[in-house]
Amino acid sequence: MSCGLGAIILVFMLVKHNVDNSVLETELLTADLKRLLAQQEELRSQVQATDDQKATVERQIASVSSDIEQVRTALEKLKRQAAVQQSKKSQLEEQIKKIEVPKTPDVVEIPKKGEQEYLIGLRVEGPKIGILVDTSSSMTDQRLIDIIRRKNGSDASKIAGPKWQRTREIVKWLLARVPSTSQVAVIAFNRSATSLGAATWVSGGDANGIGAIVAQLDRVVPTGATNLQAGLEAMAKIGASNLYLVTDGLPTLGDSSYKSLNPFASCSALWGASSTISGECRAKLFRHTVTNARLGGAIVNTILLPVEGDPEAANEFWLWTSATKGLLISPAAGWP
Repeated sequence: MSCGLGAIILVFMLVKHNVDNSVLETELLTADLKRLLAQQEELRSQVQATDDQKATVERQIASVSSDIEQVRTALEKLKRQAAVQQSKKSQLEEQIKKIEVPKTPDVVEIPKKGEQEYLIGLRVEGPKIGILVDTSSSMTDQRLIDIIRRKNGSDASKIAGPKWQRTREIVKWLLARVPSTSQVAVIAFNRSATSLGAATWVSGGDANGIGAIVAQLDRVVPTGATNLQAGLEAMAKIGASNLYLVTDGLPTLGDSSYKSLNPFASCSALWGASSTISGECRAKLFRHTVTNARLGGAIVNTILLPVEGDPEAANEFWLWTSATKGLLISPAAGWP
């Protein structure tokens, strides 16, 4: 009996042990199954997201491809249009080459000797351009001894003087650069003032009118004293907006009424009572002249061709021109 009971107890213990192991294994397998199912769901979500991204990229690729095709089509169209325009341009160029254009002569013809236009800053401009030309005896030559010799010589000798030849070229240089929309007047002065040309004011584009000024200038004989007052009074009467003065120094003659003015008591040459005039009197005369000139705010530019014995001229002219916002230029011997 005891053996049989013992055997039964042993079987029971073995059966109970196997049942406990089976439950544990089931729980582990269930957990693994849940984990795998979760991984499977996560992978399905990733696959779906990837498919969505792929579809989006494919749509973007299709859109870009469509844009590229449109641009390519437009580019081809532009190339065809450009080819047509180039063909028309070539035809027009050939037609233009066959057209004979009549040559219009320059308003003023100036022979060129290389590059001559190097007066930086000097511009011929303004609605009413006045050119005031000193035609006194000193405008014939550079040295005083040569000026005196020509002064006592023939008219042909005076006209042939190198400084006067240069002065005429300077006036022509100025005339050639007068804008066609401007008017120009040229006044010559020595003891008195004279307007050159057929009319006081000439259009910058009027070749005949400017030609008449040049022709009359070529006949001028430089002689007499330098009465800047007479020139400025003549210019003031016509109302120039921009003045270009071509001279070689300070004035040597003034109005006879200056005799009653105290600053000129010792300057008898001003009213013709002496054949010479001092540098001090010339400077006084110049200052008085420009101070009383009624130019109406005109901008004054001076081209100074210095003469011997007049060292104060550059300084006095510079003070005057700068006060009017103009320029003083003393060009090199080779210009123009």
